Amino acid sequence: MKWALALAVLPLLAADGPRLSYSKSFPGSSPAYVEIVVEHNGEASYKEAPDDDQPLKFQLPESEIAQIFGLADKLGHFGHPLEAPLKVAFMGMKTFRFENGAEKKEVKFNYSEDPDAQALLDSFERIAETEENLINLERAAKYDKLGVNRALLLVQSAYDHKRLVAPQQLLPILDRIAKNDSYMHMDRERAAGLGDAIRASK
Repeated sequence: MKWALALAVLPLLAADGPRLSYSKSFPGSSPAYVEIVVEHNGEASYKEAPDDDQPLKFQLPESEIAQIFGLADKLGHFGHPLEAPLKVAFMGMKTFRFENGAEKKEVKFNYSEDPDAQALLDSFERIAETEENLINLERAAKYDKLGVNRALLLVQSAYDHKRLVAPQQLLPILDRIAKNDSYMHMDRERAAGLGDAIRASK
């Protein structure tokens, strides 16, 4: 994911205070692994391999941080099991982890009926979807110009369904597409429209 470092994202610095992390291992899916680390000050990272030492880095808004850490508080910082006592299909092994100084707790589950766990899972999944869309669009823009329109449509759908978190991180690649005559006119217009919508929402 080294090319992702070219994106205009904020550096992830060492942060004091509590830290939350989420990972999901789901062999056979795409991606088969994701890990998100969120600091209390909003600095966050995303990677798709446990040994990736150059994760994608970004900044989450205060509202998202308050929601995520608030849900972790409600869940007692993961001090009790979350797995539902039901036989359900395997949907990937998820791990929530909380760290704050000497306090370190984590819980693993496939499926939980706890509404706070479901809400926290959805928050992390929205973050993952945002980064996956960003990576997909960057890859298409660099290596598959015929695939740019499809990548933009996926971003548009995620935006329309409010599945993008901190969408401002997509502005650099959207602007590059909108201003580059080597892309199809339709792609440039769509990228420009998405950029305008994101700026207006801010």
